[in-house]
Amino acid sequence: MTNSSPRGTALITGASSGIGAIYADRLARRGHDLILVARNKARLDDVAKKITAETGRYVHVVVADLGNKDDLARVENILRTDSSITTLVNNAGFGSVAPLLQADIDKMEDMITLNVTALTRLTYAAAPAFVERGQGNIINIASIVAIGPEILNGVYGASKAYVLALTQSLHHELANKGLRVQAVLPGATATEFWEISGMHHSNLPESMVMHSDIMVDAALAGFDLGETVTIPPLHDGDAWNSYEASRRALSQQFAHSTPGARYLPAN
Repeated sequence: MTNSSPRGTALITGASSGIGAIYADRLARRGHDLILVARNKARLDDVAKKITAETGRYVHVVVADLGNKDDLARVENILRTDSSITTLVNNAGFGSVAPLLQADIDKMEDMITLNVTALTRLTYAAAPAFVERGQGNIINIASIVAIGPEILNGVYGASKAYVLALTQSLHHELANKGLRVQAVLPGATATEFWEISGMHHSNLPESMVMHSDIMVDAALAGFDLGETVTIPPLHDGDAWNSYEASRRALSQQFAHSTPGARYLPAN
């Protein structure tokens, strides 16, 4: 693909609606050309036409189900071979509000496949190419359940905790090689996510549901600030800094060949 944008191309998954479509609009307005990935061709085409008409940016659509190995492999190949790509937004995913013991295990497996496996494979396709070029951005859409697994379905929380941990590890390993990584942790956001998960967001208190465009704008502001972790609904940024400092300090207390005294046999 020939790219005319000095900002390069952004590949966005789950781009046919909601958060993904808004990222597409905002990144196009920032000067990126786009590759939009999702299952619904009609919706993708609508998003692409609107963005091209309003911004003049080049938009290419890729119809793919990232839960399908062959489709996923096609998108991985694009990330490996298209040197115009400078940004990957891993947005595709779904959740569940069902209690763990009432959840369909096959749906839980599908959730892991999309939220964890597909995201990981796309990241592994993009990261080496970005490192080789000395620059690149990976934005992973996680959730506040990454640090609050009690809030919704446990498998969903676990999948987003994985996304957060992977992002932090990528930053630790690759930031000095020109790779920018960010995990975005939205709270309740007004998108189709809730209906797909089993409950409409209108059932939640209005005061806790953020409009999706506001959420994406806040996430991009966090990216511009250089944040590795951006939590749009968290008003006290120092609270996260303290939490993260405590986590890092605790992680330094594990290098012992003997267990803690509380685990030793009683005399």
